[in-house]
Amino acid sequence: MNATNGAPSKAVRRAGELAEEVFHPAALEVDRADRVPASHLDLLADEGFYGLAGPPELSPMAAEEMTDAFRIVEVLAGACLTTAFVWAQHHNAVMAATHSERPGIRETWLPRLCSGETRSALAMSAAVRPGPSGLTATKVDGGYTFDGEVPWISGWGLTDVLFTAARDADDVLVWALLDAKEAETLRVRRAELTAVNASRTVTAGFDGHFVPEERVTGLVPLEVWRERDPNTLRFNGSLALGITARCCGLLGESPLDEELVTRRRDLDEAAPEDVPAARAAAAELAYRAAGALTVATGSSSVYLASHAQRLVREAAFLLVFGSRKAIKDDLLDRLRRR
Repeated sequence: MNATNGAPSKAVRRAGELAEEVFHPAALEVDRADRVPASHLDLLADEGFYGLAGPPELSPMAAEEMTDAFRIVEVLAGACLTTAFVWAQHHNAVMAATHSERPGIRETWLPRLCSGETRSALAMSAAVRPGPSGLTATKVDGGYTFDGEVPWISGWGLTDVLFTAARDADDVLVWALLDAKEAETLRVRRAELTAVNASRTVTAGFDGHFVPEERVTGLVPLEVWRERDPNTLRFNGSLALGITARCCGLLGESPLDEELVTRRRDLDEAAPEDVPAARAAAAELAYRAAGALTVATGSSSVYLASHAQRLVREAAFLLVFGSRKAIKDDLLDRLRRR
C-alpha cells in the first residue's frame, strides 16, 4: 500500500493483476516443470518489475516505498512461489549497482539490470555464514580469484550474472557480478528440491576463478553486512506472507485472516533486533495455513492437481529458506509449543 493515501500503488495493482491472470493459473504446471517458463520472467521484465529496487527513472514499476516492494513480493509469491523466487534474487544486484561507488558499475550495469535485459542470481550464503568462509577471495593483479563452494544458487540457466560474495583474509566481503556460465574454474551441479524445483537451484564450485576488478561492485566488512542483514530478512518474510494469503483466499473467511494482518504489520514495524522473531512467526503461520487448507480440502488435497499439496511443500520450504539461528530457534520454540 502507498503510505500517503492507503490505496495500492500502480505497481502493487499491476502485480496483483499478473498474479491472478497469469502466474497463479500456471502455478501447478510450473511446480512440475524443469524450469520457470522464460515467458514468465520476460513478462516481469516487460512490465518493469526487474527494476523494482532501482531508481524510478529506470523503471515504471520502481517501488515508491519499501512497503510497496514488500506487497509486490507477497502477491507474486502467493501466485507462483517458484517464479517469484527466481525473480526476487535479482534485486540484490540492482541495489548494489544503485549504490555502488566503484567506477563504471552504476553506468554499465544499472540500466540493464533494471530493464531485465541482464538478469541476476545471488550467490552469497557461503561467504556470510558463521565460521570460516565457504568462498574465499584473494587479491591478484587485475582483480581477485574466488575459491570454494556456494551451496545454493537459484536461477541457473535463467539468469545472466551471479551477484557473488566471497570473503577475504581480513573478513571483508568482495561483491562482484560474474558471468553465470560454467568454465574450467566454475562448475555446478543441480539440486533436486521438493518445492520450487523449477528454480534450477545448483551448488557451484569455484577453483581459482578470476574476477576482474571492473566486475567488483563493492567491498563490505562482514560485520557491517551483518548489521544490515535484518533488512534482507524482512524482504524474504514477504514470501511466507504470500503463501498464507493464498491459503486464506482458498479457505474462505477464517481466523487466519486476522493473523495474516497481524504478521504483516509486525514485519513492517519490527525493529532490526525483532525481525528474526517476526520472520519466524510469518513462516510458522504459512505452514499452519497450508495445513488448514489441506484439511479443509480433504483427501483430494494429495492429488498433484491440488494447490493444497503444492502450498504445503512451499510452506515447508520457507521454514528453512533464508534462515538464521535466531529464526530457527524461534520457529522451533513456536512449533514445539503448538
